[in-house]
Parts: sequence; structure tokens; C-alpha cells
Amino acid sequence: MRLRFFISAFLIIATLALLTSLGFWQLDRADEKRAIEDQIANANAGDVEFITSVEFLQAREYYHVRLQGSYVGDKQFIYDNQIVDQVSGYYVLTPFVLQGAAKAVLINRGFIPWNGRREQIADIDIGAKIAEVKVQISKPVKRIELKASEITQDFPVLVQALDLDEMSTMASLDFVSVVGLLSPESENGFVRQWEPYTGSIERHIGYAIQWFLMALVLAFIGLRLALKQRKN
Repeated sequence: MRLRFFISAFLIIATLALLTSLGFWQLDRADEKRAIEDQIANANAGDVEFITSVEFLQAREYYHVRLQGSYVGDKQFIYDNQIVDQVSGYYVLTPFVLQGAAKAVLINRGFIPWNGRREQIADIDIGAKIAEVKVQISKPVKRIELKASEITQDFPVLVQALDLDEMSTMASLDFVSVVGLLSPESENGFVRQWEPYTGSIERHIGYAIQWFLMALVLAFIGLRLALKQRKN
């Protein structure tokens, strides 16, 4: 009986230590994300940086930067199944060839609602003249497709997910592994309501609270078992 009690006590204590450590780990993660958020906010508060290096560009996620180059208006993509303010529509993705470089950045020029006319795409034409754009750098996340996309080679191409490798092949362009979210004050764009960087700080804090609550419940159960064993 005593051996079984010690085994149970050991398991409870070990589990308590694990739950508590997981809670503090989530708090540490929240602090890390908060530090990143402050760093990005401070960087975006100053002058918008002009970027010419592709390597430098790839290391600037969530930063606001300026790029110089030219749009490729005949190689655009329609990013379908998007929701903005509870309205369904699509994003317009336009390649932007960087000046002095062999690579291109896919620029998200904003949202357009379908308005019940899925067979008719809005006028998204854009000139290929040299331009300077201000964008927020974003790393594309390939979402799960419920069914395979029926992609045609006729531009603008309708896509259900961001696969930059596949899109590079289709457009015969070498895309940088980032997407530029066109700033609201820039020209040649549509509806742009980009979410600021949050880093899921609240989510990490929520997870920490859950782990601590589980540890508290387990501690209460362990205390009740200990008191019961003492009475026996």
C-alpha cells in the first residue's frame, strides 16, 4: 500500500513539474514574440528602408520597405477564396522585377470582391514602367487545399494556394521567397487591410494559463490523496 502511494506521489510530482515548466516555457515564448514586435514597431516607426539586396529582403519579414523595379502586368495571379470584412473575393498578385536583379517579388496589390460575378474578373491591368513601391514583407504560408486546383496557363491565373515554386515556373520568373503587401498609400492597388504583426502573444499567454491551471488541479488532487492516505 505504501509503495503504491509513493509511486502515485512520484508520478503526480513529476507531472506537476512538467506542467509548470510548460507554462513558463509559453511565457518565455510570449516574451520573445513581444521583443520581436517591439523591434519591428521601432523599425517601422522611422524612415522606410530602401532594399536592393535579395538576401536582405528575405530577412525583413513584417518590415515596411521600399522596392524599385517594374511590374509584369501580363503574368498576374488571382488568389481566390479570400474573405475581407465577411465579403468573399480574391487578392491580385502581380510580379515585380527588382531593378538590377534577376529576381522578382510577388506583390499583393489588394483585395477585390467577387460581388456574385465569379466569371468576371475586375480590371487589374497595370503598366510595366519603372516604379517604386512601398510594401510590408510577408512570408507566404501554403494553406491546405480541399481539392486540387484546376490551373490553366492563361494569365491571369486563378490559384487556391501560394506555391511560389510552381508560380515561378508558370510565370517563367524567379520569385523571391517573400510576398510584398502593397501599402495602402501606394498607387495601383485595391482594398488593403493588412494585419499588423502580433506574433501570437495572446495565444502563448493563453496556453501558459492552461498549463498552470492543469498543474493547480493536479496539485489539489494530489493533496486530497495525501490527506486521505494520512487518515488511513
